Amino acid sequence: MGHGGKREGAGRKAKSDEQQLIEKLSPLEDMAHQKLKAAIKDGEQWAIRLFFEYMYGKPKQSMDVTTGGEKLTSIKINEPND
Repeated sequence: MGHGGKREGAGRKAKSDEQQLIEKLSPLEDMAHQKLKAAIKDGEQWAIRLFFEYMYGKPKQSMDVTTGGEKLTSIKINEPND
């Protein structure tokens, strides 16, 4: 198999495909809202989290991938003299 170039099934779906899916799912919208509401009333954590993430957005996440929690110190690099 070659590397690079367009791959089958890669990329975003066509706008028309997306619209067809929305049209198929639209009749289920009221039922989905009712089920989410019932799950929130039952105290289901996944439903409460889903509600808040869509209503207010996910909280910003910070990750320390370089220092392992240690404080960074600056390093001064001497420029060569011209």
